Amino acid sequence: MLSRRSVAPFLAGAGTMLLLVILLIWGVPHWLPAGGLVIRVGPYRAAAERPVAVAAVPAVGPAAPTPVPGTAPAAPPSAVDSLQPTAPAPPPEGPVAATPSPAAPGQLLVPVQGIKASQLVDTYSQARGQGRVHDAIDIMAPRGTPVLATADGVVLKLFQSVRGGITLYELAPDRRTIYYYAHLDRYAAGMAEGRALHQGDVLGYVGDTGNAGAGNNHLHFEVSTTADPKRYWAGTPQNPYPLLKGAASRP
Repeated sequence: MLSRRSVAPFLAGAGTMLLLVILLIWGVPHWLPAGGLVIRVGPYRAAAERPVAVAAVPAVGPAAPTPVPGTAPAAPPSAVDSLQPTAPAPPPEGPVAATPSPAAPGQLLVPVQGIKASQLVDTYSQARGQGRVHDAIDIMAPRGTPVLATADGVVLKLFQSVRGGITLYELAPDRRTIYYYAHLDRYAAGMAEGRALHQGDVLGYVGDTGNAGAGNNHLHFEVSTTADPKRYWAGTPQNPYPLLKGAASRP
């Protein structure tokens, strides 16, 4: 059993411990700084040595244009625009040669070089010997003037005729229309039956062969249609003059 002397110190010590616990529970939250106690691990660095976060600075450049109300924003220049010359090119030196105008699709070409449509004369209905009618037009030109293909086609027949002299029959792509060139002085080099022709190709040269008469140099030009190209000489004639009235010409 404990004596009175031993109990008194025990109670005093227990009371002191209880008082310390009460003080710790009540006082510690009031002593700590806001946010709690921060314990740092590692060497201490002064505030001047601590890294400071720097806000990102936007790249410096030209400001975007402000669109005008009511208008669409301008498109950026393309690579093609950047290749355009900044100044107009100087005009070419010396005279510029004129390029002959091609005939419109389906339009005939005056078949003698240098002759204009306005120079043609309608001789289609003129009378000829033995009660015949001309059924063609004569295009007057100096001997040796190039005779041109009036349209695309193919050489159907090269023929030596008593009346027409040196002649050439051309068949059009429709295989119905035949163009007849007569009184030629000679054929162009390389001319042959079956040869493809393009409008403006040189077929031969103006002459006075056949019954044209010496020195009466001209091209006898006929247009006819036929259901059978093998009967190229027996087609139904058409007056070439209206067909050539608005035709193109080659200088």
